[in-house]
Amino acid sequence: MDNQAFEMHGESIQSSSKGREWPKKEERKSSWSLMKLFLVCLLACVITTAIGVLALSLVYVKNSAFVKETDAKDDGASSPKPDEKSVDIKFQFLNHLGKSKVHNYPGGEIQWARFRKDVNEYQSDEEMEFGKSINNHRSKMTFGTLRIKSKGLRAPHWHFNANEHGYLLQGTAWIGVIGADDSVVTTYNVTAGQVIFFPRNTVHWIKNVGSEDCVFLLFFTTHEELQTLDVDDAFFSTPEDIAARALKPQGGVNFIRTFKKQVEDQAVNLPPNLDELVQNATYVQSPDNLVWRYFYNLKGSAEYPFPGGLFQWARYRINGTGLNETEKIFSESLNKHENTLTLATLRIFSNGLGQPHYHFNANEMGYVISGCGQAGVILSSGVTARFNIDIGDVIFFPVGTQHYIKSVCEEDLVLILAYSTGNQLETLRMNAYFHGTADHILAQLFFKEQAEFKKFPKAAKKVGK
Repeated sequence: MDNQAFEMHGESIQSSSKGREWPKKEERKSSWSLMKLFLVCLLACVITTAIGVLALSLVYVKNSAFVKETDAKDDGASSPKPDEKSVDIKFQFLNHLGKSKVHNYPGGEIQWARFRKDVNEYQSDEEMEFGKSINNHRSKMTFGTLRIKSKGLRAPHWHFNANEHGYLLQGTAWIGVIGADDSVVTTYNVTAGQVIFFPRNTVHWIKNVGSEDCVFLLFFTTHEELQTLDVDDAFFSTPEDIAARALKPQGGVNFIRTFKKQVEDQAVNLPPNLDELVQNATYVQSPDNLVWRYFYNLKGSAEYPFPGGLFQWARYRINGTGLNETEKIFSESLNKHENTLTLATLRIFSNGLGQPHYHFNANEMGYVISGCGQAGVILSSGVTARFNIDIGDVIFFPVGTQHYIKSVCEEDLVLILAYSTGNQLETLRMNAYFHGTADHILAQLFFKEQAEFKKFPKAAKKVGK
């Protein structure tokens, strides 16, 4: 053998036992018995190991089959893990925006109802449920409120991945929009009740030119995290020599170096020494043919009544049906750009009802401006949710889900609504599909005599939502 330790041990035995005989038969028999015992034990170990591996394999296969079966039966509603807190399903459709984080800036503040990749950025499990819902349903919608102090400025900026639609709830503002290449800069003034529109990647700003705070209700056409770049951040991120060559200021790069980045985020800006910095501000109004591409006078538009309330719309209409000349400009602008929204104000009179309905081609998101109410929604799985809504709440109804809203206060319930389509909204109401179904089909479905369905009155067709 090659084992030196074994060879040395053998030589020692031989030198100390010269002249001795080979082991006797009994001794050889004993050695053979030990060998057999060793082999039996080794065989037992092999068999035991094989049985163990087989048992584990069977357990794994059964568990895999169980997981597959569970996945196949999943209807999209997430089941909480044993260590996770169960969240009421209503928060897939309801966000109490007033409880969300307030992002403060020198000139104002912003609050969000949105999706976040980092779950630690949510303030609560309920807020996270809403964020996950609008993302899972691929809603193409994010909502935010923007408050700008008097003389404050939402810094010039652009969004990489979303159009922006807004409704001015309070105040007076001056807007600027810069499009691609050599397009004309468009500026205009807005007051409460009017709508603004900024196509994706257009540079735009909002300046409060009134004495009270401006409050904007903003909708963005993304269910992912909003990607935004402010002009000051772009400037300070550009190498000084590159900025000097692009802007060609007097003094060149030395002048560029006189700009100092502020410590505090200037997304909503209001310098304490503003009066020293600005001596001559003018708020120019561009011609209507430019302005109405980014503006709509919603409060001055036609009203569309229905039993229990009325709508006003900022939307696309085929061939401009029912629109005046300036409204047609806005309508075509919406339809021209990808992934735009339809906006509307909905007023439901005290104890009135926006009857059950659903949309073929749009998700719906809304914000409660005044009043209080109750909303209900039915999912494709048959799961239902009913919940109360109040001022400052955000609601969401995925495409195809039947939903209703009713007023439960003495005052009217008023909402601003957004729909994820730049085409004409396609809607079907409960009374329409119920009356449109043959009565003998309904009799068979509901186990009720055919004549009984004559008791449902057929309402006249209404224009509106």
